[in-house]
Amino acid sequence: MCWSPNADFVAGAVVGALGVASFGRTALVGRRRDLALAALPLLLGAHQLIESVVWSGWDDGAVAGWAVTAWAVIAFPVLPAFVPLAVALAAGRGRRLRFVPFAAVGLAVSAVFAYALASGPITAEAVGHTMRYGVHALPVGRLIVAGYLFTTLGAFFTSPQPDIRLLGTVATIGVLVCGALWRYAFASTWCALAAVASLIIVRWSWRRSRSRGHGRGVAGVMARPPHRIVR
Repeated sequence: MCWSPNADFVAGAVVGALGVASFGRTALVGRRRDLALAALPLLLGAHQLIESVVWSGWDDGAVAGWAVTAWAVIAFPVLPAFVPLAVALAAGRGRRLRFVPFAAVGLAVSAVFAYALASGPITAEAVGHTMRYGVHALPVGRLIVAGYLFTTLGAFFTSPQPDIRLLGTVATIGVLVCGALWRYAFASTWCALAAVASLIIVRWSWRRSRSRGHGRGVAGVMARPPHRIVR
């Protein structure tokens, strides 16, 4: 997701730290239904740290097979299933039905990718300043890619929360820019997109927990019995 092992390692550490901030804050004072989405930066940070191992192995002439497999598992089967479900949970019970199409497509895409990973070798090759991964040929490959983008980006736009819709806008623009740079092997800048997305999630998680704390304070004051005036 970055252009070198050092860049991937630094980016992974930064994104992981943002994940600790968002997940830790949510776990302490936030809503339990927000935990999955708050943990997304942790997953993205781990993803980049794993790719730093892939880059390092490539530089040494012996790519670490476990790292390539772990990277592919997170990128292909995990993310399209995880993202819509995490966003749906954070949206609240009364609004989750709107996420059914995204969750259904995400699970289908995840199943196809899981089959592809299990069916053939997973390869990694450095091309310019990018790392290219290969998996077993996908049936209706373009349709699967379209489904991947639909479920991972569309779920953000469906959220009732402004910060999550902003995340969808940033992610969509980032995918277009990073995809163009990656296609021509100029540089892999997905790590920058992951960092920006993680910052938005940190802001969202802290706002959510702060609003909950404020709500608890107001509820606590209103729940108190009125003071008796003794004369």
